[in-house]
Amino acid sequence: MDLQLKGKTALVSGSTAGIGLAIATALAAEGASVIVNGRTQKRVAAAVKQSGAAHGVAADLGTEAGARAVIERFPAVDILVNNLGIFEPKPFEEISDADWRRFFEVNVLSGVRLSRHYLGGMKKQNWGRIVFISSESALQIPVEMIHYGVTKTAQLSISRGLAETTAGTAVTVNAVLPGPTASEGVSGFVDQLAGAKGVDRATVEREFFKQGRPSSLLQRFATPEEVAALVAFVCSPLASAINGASLRVDGGVVRSIA
Repeated sequence: MDLQLKGKTALVSGSTAGIGLAIATALAAEGASVIVNGRTQKRVAAAVKQSGAAHGVAADLGTEAGARAVIERFPAVDILVNNLGIFEPKPFEEISDADWRRFFEVNVLSGVRLSRHYLGGMKKQNWGRIVFISSESALQIPVEMIHYGVTKTAQLSISRGLAETTAGTAVTVNAVLPGPTASEGVSGFVDQLAGAKGVDRATVEREFFKQGRPSSLLQRFATPEEVAALVAFVCSPLASAINGASLRVDGGVVRSIA
């Protein structure tokens, strides 16, 4: 299927690994001129080479200065994928104010700042796509990382609110909700658990879905490419009727028909 993305410029935040890199790769394969982003030039350069992206920009988008640097270099884009995010299992009683601020800055304000800048240009040209990469944790707040879940829920509110401002235009704003995915961070966490328990990775994965996510119909971690396939479609002109939506690619973890 031709997603009709040739000639479109796409910025994917936090795209040097995992879901972000897979999204950048998928968009580039469809002919989009992709801008990858990460915090270090070394990682960005590697991601550009691996994904086939046209450009790379090293900047910490969890900060105002990082957002300004990216906007100054790339003042206009057709597609914005707000993928940047962090997670950290931590008991609620141990989550400090500093932790809450850090998670809000990275997971929420990074997308707010970029969207605030690029949305106006998209409306002016009467075409654009903004996608927030949220999580099934937005709907099922994980007890082991409540602060993470709260920021993912906030992304749903932001994406729906911004979509309301696009009524009558060819601009759309949506959220995509992956389930447990074998991203770089998750894979590293699973490997650590496996090492600590003295078992192999497959055993940890089975135990996780049996105890932590028993409602999963997939019963395995999704691949970043499986998530990226949905995101690429949502970014395309073919998805023009999808706006203000929360689209789940969660392996059936969420037990809801709505």
